[in-house]
Amino acid sequence: MRERALISRLRDLREDADLTQTQVAAVLHMSQTGYSKYETGENDIPTQVLIRLARFYGTSTDYLLGLTDRRDPL
Repeated sequence: MRERALISRLRDLREDADLTQTQVAAVLHMSQTGYSKYETGENDIPTQVLIRLARFYGTSTDYLLGLTDRRDPL
């Protein structure tokens, strides 16, 4: 369940920000293909990347991981 929450929330946050996978991948200094594998659940997301994504979207890692439904960070 939590993996699905992470995948869904990553995609939703990106789409809500009107960003492409290529744009988010550029922020993370990686390829679009590599980032796509995070959004599909094909590859696990390293902790440091998860932290960078949370900061980029202005949310918490707990939200990304599905541990809370509160989108704004505490």
